[in-house]
Amino acid sequence: MSFIRTEDRDGVRVITLDNPPVNSLSFALSGELVPIVEAADKDESVKAVVFIGANGIFSAGADVNDFSTEPTPETRTIRDVIAAVERSNKIFVAAIQKNALGGGLELSLACDYRVATADTKVGLPEIKLGLLPGAGGTQRLPRLIGAQDALDMMLKGKNMKAADAKAKGILDEVVESPDALLDAALKLALRQAQGDTQKAQGDTQKAQGDTGSGKRRISKRKVELGKGITAQAAPFIVSQAHKMVPAEDAGGLAAHKLIDAVEAAFELPFEFGIAREARLFEELARSAPSFALRHVFFAERELAKIPSFEKLRMTDTPEIKKAGVIGAGTMGTGIAITFAQAGIPVHVIDSNADAVEKARQTVFGMFMYQVQKGRMTQEEAWKLGQSIQFTDDYNELADADVVIEAVFESMDVKKQVFAKLDGIVKPDGILASNTSTLDIDEMASVTKRADKFVGLHFFVPANIMPLLEIVRGKETSPQTLAIAFKLGKALRKTAVLSTNAFGFIGNRMVFDYAKAAGALAEEGISPMRIDGVAKKFGFPMGPFAMGDLSGIDVAWHIAKARPDVAKGRTDVIDRLVEMKRLGQKTMAGYFTYDKSVGKGREPIADPEIEALFAEEAKKHGIAPREVSDEEILQRLVFALINRGAYLLEEGVALRPGDIDIVYIFGYGFPPHHGGPMWYADEVGVKHVYDKVVEFGWEPAPLLKAIAEKNGTFAALKQGELVNA
Repeated sequence: MSFIRTEDRDGVRVITLDNPPVNSLSFALSGELVPIVEAADKDESVKAVVFIGANGIFSAGADVNDFSTEPTPETRTIRDVIAAVERSNKIFVAAIQKNALGGGLELSLACDYRVATADTKVGLPEIKLGLLPGAGGTQRLPRLIGAQDALDMMLKGKNMKAADAKAKGILDEVVESPDALLDAALKLALRQAQGDTQKAQGDTQKAQGDTGSGKRRISKRKVELGKGITAQAAPFIVSQAHKMVPAEDAGGLAAHKLIDAVEAAFELPFEFGIAREARLFEELARSAPSFALRHVFFAERELAKIPSFEKLRMTDTPEIKKAGVIGAGTMGTGIAITFAQAGIPVHVIDSNADAVEKARQTVFGMFMYQVQKGRMTQEEAWKLGQSIQFTDDYNELADADVVIEAVFESMDVKKQVFAKLDGIVKPDGILASNTSTLDIDEMASVTKRADKFVGLHFFVPANIMPLLEIVRGKETSPQTLAIAFKLGKALRKTAVLSTNAFGFIGNRMVFDYAKAAGALAEEGISPMRIDGVAKKFGFPMGPFAMGDLSGIDVAWHIAKARPDVAKGRTDVIDRLVEMKRLGQKTMAGYFTYDKSVGKGREPIADPEIEALFAEEAKKHGIAPREVSDEEILQRLVFALINRGAYLLEEGVALRPGDIDIVYIFGYGFPPHHGGPMWYADEVGVKHVYDKVVEFGWEPAPLLKAIAEKNGTFAALKQGELVNA
């Protein structure tokens, strides 16, 4: 298979990258491209070269699979392609459409000029994979836009729109129509190759160290630190940059190496800087955090691959043109905002006037905040606000394509809602529940459309949290699942499939996590210390602060309904409810809260709670003991792993990676540890199993089976999960 096409147009060789779907700059493509670039350089009839991408895209960067492949002496990479461009005396122009990311942007930075379509985005997102730009990005971008701006762009890993990239100097021209792109690139290439440059431009090039008529190799430029920053300030800037990113062992390894690489850009000649960058890249490519983040990258792309529905095609499903939400509470309002932001009109049904008024204020405040931040115009905000209609009339949902219930977490209440909806919503409309724990099959039983019933579990706040659990009932059809996944994509959510089981994936695991934390507190360890260990590991908050955020009363209701799953050894949670310490909403739960401290969201240790745990422990015959921070962390995380193994064996979760995605996107598990199941492999599944046994827990049979084989969750194949 050929990955490159070439064509000569009036003395310009057009080289088209054709490696669908995103023109990844793989080892195979690079091996083909190097001799083509070298041949163009030697061909006297070629005045200039234009790189362009097929499939309506320039390039989304390197093939991530190659990062785990050991190159041979014969292997050619994008670095070799760029080196060939750098050696050439020809004019090179990058004609960019849609995306120039990672290695794609680095290839374009090796060119003399860059022309892009207005819908283009450029960026160096390698930091998200625990890497740094490894094909000259850390050396060329600082020379082009200044070290400070370049470092900021690379550390954030965010994409930049074409207009902003042109203003920064990354792009030379922007054309509105994709049809005009190649023509603009050809004209620019010929103009520069013929030396037809304006005098002012020529003077600027000379000042920047460029050579030749029209040639502008970025590698020849000097690095400017930033506006108004002198060279003497460089050590201070570097020192401050290191202080502003997480510690190396707390997810910041790639950030620190990236700062080192940019420091090399202004301290060393270009050739030495490139060598430093390559060494730092290779160190990161073999680091545990990068392996974990690459696992997350691939796991996310596996989510919609459902083995039992190989023929499932989201493209064959109808569009969601109108939605309904039942309930104007916090969750319902957040879901409505999510639909509005996706351009889908939504009717919110609620008969409580106070709740509706509060919801209206929330919607208005959210969109006005976006206007104040410059993310949308007032006209756009007004239009989005108008797409959310509040009413108490269920008949407004007669033509809705999907209706999501977000009422009180009571089976009786939810069944009443669905029985009513079933008689109103059009026959092919989908009914969905946002329940976090309850049986969706029981809800579906009151309707005549169990095949069109599905769980859509959003996370609070629904318009911000990226995770969506799609819960499949016994009779949920493949078509309904396909529509649910398509909807998740439209709502910009990361959708994970779960079968119907109490708590699904995320909450079923969090019950074990919370019970492990509660048991530690009963043994005399303060909630503040336990939370501190979790935060040091990388969680944004510990288990007790999380309980306060979600509400002690919520946990209490669940424990009453399913004591076998959610009830601890003592009656602490009952006592807290009696004391009306319900969490952040009452400014007291496991911790106390003060509006003058962190806007009322920062937990404050309360000796009264420690005394409560001690009192309950004594009542139930639990003796205090000394526990290390290491054991605290193991009990918290290994509880997640053990329950995750149960869920895999029971078929609630399809893959270990699905569980990892749920916990990273929904519960803040540190991405640089790859999720609980990946972390089990990282520390050793046998080690986890031995500790689970030592803690007196019942180990999942799957955990035991993998441990006995000294295996890993990552090595499991789909069919092995329930048979291990």
